[in-house]
Amino acid sequence: MDLFRSNELLGIAGETLDFILRASEDTHPNEYMGFLRATDGAHLDLDRDGQVITDVLVIPGTESSPTSATVQEFMRPNNVQSVGSVHSHPSGVLRPSNADLGTFGQGDVHIIVGAPYGWTDWQAFDNDGSPVELDVIDVELPDDEFFEATREALGEDVPATADLDGRDTAREEPDERERGGGFLSWLLR
Repeated sequence: MDLFRSNELLGIAGETLDFILRASEDTHPNEYMGFLRATDGAHLDLDRDGQVITDVLVIPGTESSPTSATVQEFMRPNNVQSVGSVHSHPSGVLRPSNADLGTFGQGDVHIIVGAPYGWTDWQAFDNDGSPVELDVIDVELPDDEFFEATREALGEDVPATADLDGRDTAREEPDERERGGGFLSWLLR
């Protein structure tokens, strides 16, 4: 984290806007909601000071219907450094409702995306609900290494043929715990 980064919001990454549009369309006819996080422009090889919206944080347990999306505040991480919010209006209306304005307090920009969720079907607003310009910036997003496990991250003593448990995976026959397979089977080890 940069202690002295500029708070100026330069815009939103094109890939991030594309993600928002697709997520809103996938959630239709219900509303989609998330919180916006930004990356310092210097980390994106920009020659200007400021931040670019690069991430959307979706809170587990968010309840969604065709007319609203509600975040379960107790599920929101304490360290969320949000620059604003995003939600969809399945009706296609690109202006905030009174309920929307009540949620616009945290962050500097709030995006409403409307059906049919094309590149022109969105609008950014300030905390008071006034429209603001938000540039779409073509930047390469940093790789998200949060879920990537490398030998270096796990330690040099992990053999190249080991799985994340450190067990040697070069054996011919899997043991009984490995035969079950499936997404959750690794939790049961």
